[in-house]
Amino acid sequence: MTITWNDSVPIYRQLRERVVAMILDGALNEGDPLPSVRQVAADFQINPLTVSKAYQELVDDQLVEKRRGLGMFVNDGAREALLKSERERFLREEWPTLFARLQRLGLDLKTLLREAGDGTEKPA
Repeated sequence: MTITWNDSVPIYRQLRERVVAMILDGALNEGDPLPSVRQVAADFQINPLTVSKAYQELVDDQLVEKRRGLGMFVNDGAREALLKSERERFLREEWPTLFARLQRLGLDLKTLLREAGDGTEKPA
């Protein structure tokens, strides 16, 4: 698996967001172990300290826990906590800009739902 890093955001933040996305998407469930720091560092060819910093942020946010001698595990309730915080962040940070753009383009909810359909491409 390859990953392209964005130069404008620190790698540890991008790695943290990747784990968050995995929890939200259900790729990592409550009680699941996170890949080891060494494994992630080797897979993505990054410094183990970078991985440790990303994992520590997840611990600080109480999304994962360290189990001495066993590794890191997704906490119970992590997905629900993330859904709540990510929804709040979206509404606070992303929605105002998106809403303003939709207004400029003259798009409303009915049009968006009609045009987007179920998210699949329409036959030509």
